[in-house]
Amino acid sequence: MAQIFRPGATTVARVAIAGGFIGLFGLLVLGDALQKSAYVTEVNLSKAQNPPFSHKHHTSLGIDCRYCHTTAETSSFAGIPPTRTCMNCHSMIWADAPMLQPVRDSWATGQPLKWTRVHDLPQFVYYNHSIHVNKGIGCATCHGRVDQMPLVHRENTLYMGWCLDCHRDPAKFIRPRDKITQMDYAASAGEQAELGAELIQKYHVNTNDFRMLDCYNCHR
Repeated sequence: MAQIFRPGATTVARVAIAGGFIGLFGLLVLGDALQKSAYVTEVNLSKAQNPPFSHKHHTSLGIDCRYCHTTAETSSFAGIPPTRTCMNCHSMIWADAPMLQPVRDSWATGQPLKWTRVHDLPQFVYYNHSIHVNKGIGCATCHGRVDQMPLVHRENTLYMGWCLDCHRDPAKFIRPRDKITQMDYAASAGEQAELGAELIQKYHVNTNDFRMLDCYNCHR
């Protein structure tokens, strides 16, 4: 009976199988890298706004975050400033600047400005802004140094793993409530460990693993 397979067939089969496993592994690595890339996470990707708005410029004037984001301490949503908030200043300052024409048009027509969301969570995630602020989590912890951003970009991935890093050990991130909007706030590792433990008790942060890591907290 004639030989069905040539002498080198076994080698070819082994190479093909090994190549298949290597290719599958490579696809998994590539997929993981893509999922963590700025292309997907949009980390450090600045988004243009109309009208152009510089957080860096406005914070340099001493404007507190809560002047525009009025419900940051009281609601699940920090709030987007209405046109009236802009016009409180810009009816007198830069009142005729061409770049602020969209603001004047919005004020005249009553149509709200259309801001482009930067920190936009999926609909299957529930996030309460006020609870984090009132438990001592500062603006910069999640949003980065917006006081240095001419155009705001996403500083962190907002992935579940990133959130859980804080939920597992909130003492590393908690600060005094009167320092929430202080963008350059910093404490040494030793100071933060002691202060964090103190504030966890003071602000009644529940560090029980079941409560802090329960899926229901964010997926309702």
